[in-house]
Amino acid sequence: MTARVLQWALAQLHEQRKVVLVTVLNTSGSVPGKTGARLAMSSPDGQWEGTVGGAGLEHKILDRCRTLLKETSSPAAEVITYGLNKGAKGYEVQPLDSLCGGRVTLSLEVMIPMPHIFIMGGGHCGQALSTLLDQVGWSYSVHDTRPEFASVDVYPNAVQRTSAGIDGLFANESPASMNRFSDILLLGHDWSEDQHRLLGLLNMFNQDDVLLDGENAPRIGVIGSRSKWQAFRKECESQGHSERLLDQVICPIGLNIGAESPEEIAVAVVAQIMSSFKKKDPSQPSWRQD
Repeated sequence: MTARVLQWALAQLHEQRKVVLVTVLNTSGSVPGKTGARLAMSSPDGQWEGTVGGAGLEHKILDRCRTLLKETSSPAAEVITYGLNKGAKGYEVQPLDSLCGGRVTLSLEVMIPMPHIFIMGGGHCGQALSTLLDQVGWSYSVHDTRPEFASVDVYPNAVQRTSAGIDGLFANESPASMNRFSDILLLGHDWSEDQHRLLGLLNMFNQDDVLLDGENAPRIGVIGSRSKWQAFRKECESQGHSERLLDQVICPIGLNIGAESPEEIAVAVVAQIMSSFKKKDPSQPSWRQD
């Protein structure tokens, strides 16, 4: 049971879903679940796997998991002790409407998936970016229509590598499958390829309520100048894509730090993704004045 729950939780994290992992830490007296029992729930739809014993205890824990998934946006943990008797007393014990009479302590850990970046364009900027991603410990996958720029020699640590044509790539993907990525970066050597990729992505995520925020759907970023983006935007609008959707695309990517070289651009891009991932405003100081 423990192995299955842990494997399920890791699979959910791999799909960029937030997870609450619940573990029975210790028990005394008569309780429905024993020490080591585990349950996990994922966002956004509240799927769950495992059990901490069933009955009223499990119902209470499932409700708490739903609340944590809704209200928590960063890693967190808490420990709760229940007295399985509606008359249980003690400041450290939460009474539960039960006749078991025992006591159970559980940990609830909110796990946030780490970024998984889809590098679409494996040239100089993509290679510089992969080096930095290796250093921060984030996952990445690579696409380039030129096989030599998506090879294991150039990207030995990539999760996936593909040199399929752009139409072929998208034919094998769906909004659900693309949600395994937190960020999709268009770094192509040819502006027409990046425009083709962008249109494919927008077609895929063209729903009225879609949020390209790295949680509900991947953030989409495009390397390039203001004039490049204006040309891309005009083409996308001509094909029926809304202002609301296009306003969510990030172009140019990277914090404005004066980056010029591929290595500097990589620093700017990773910093921007990190600020979004950690929900920090990079314009604000990281320290407080008391």
